[in-house]
Amino acid sequence: MFDLHGYGPILLKGTWLTIQLGATSLLFGLLFGLMGAGAKLSGIWPLQRLADIYTTVVRGVPELLMVFFVYFGGEALLQLIANQMGYTDRTDLSRFWAGVTALSLMFGAYATEVFRMAIQDIPKGQWESAQSLGMRPVQTIRRIILPQMWLVALPGLGNLTLVLLKDTALVSLIGLQDLMYYATRAVQSTQQPFTFYIVAALIYLALTTVITLLLTHFEWRANPAARYAKSMTKHKGGQA
Repeated sequence: MFDLHGYGPILLKGTWLTIQLGATSLLFGLLFGLMGAGAKLSGIWPLQRLADIYTTVVRGVPELLMVFFVYFGGEALLQLIANQMGYTDRTDLSRFWAGVTALSLMFGAYATEVFRMAIQDIPKGQWESAQSLGMRPVQTIRRIILPQMWLVALPGLGNLTLVLLKDTALVSLIGLQDLMYYATRAVQSTQQPFTFYIVAALIYLALTTVITLLLTHFEWRANPAARYAKSMTKHKGGQA
């Protein structure tokens, strides 16, 4: 269907790096989001202000600028530290980890608000009931709050995950050899932008479709009522 002029294998290589970049950024982004939500709900003023500054700044800066800031700013900081320690050679910052840091910070800023609203959606009476049963705060969070929080937060986190996957394309601008990087190089070599950008778009579409299916499964698994209703429907259908 498409003549890729031998660039198929490197496009697959770039796709694999895109998957690694997205998965790693998602993991750290969820951690940042949980920490940010915890800080905002902690009642400790310095932590609340720090979390507010984090979400306000990151959500107010374009994603591309955030990638540039983390990569070039981090490289300059690393070079400064190396010079202070007497190391005069040039130091290079890993493009992969710079991309992970930028994407994780962006995901975490939005996930902070998703987690915060999900936790606040849980009735306060459940906290009080757990306390009356003698459960420690950590036990309450792990056994009572987190399972319900995920159910509320999953749709919002699903949308953020899809945005995160598409934002991985920005990292190609700092030289990370992901799918978009190799697609652009193939375009420059063959002068066939339509072919390779269409192929890249189809690959991104395939990845987002897989993610959407996984998220639908996770939402179903996190909702016992939906599973019970489905099992009852099958049971009644079998009796009929």
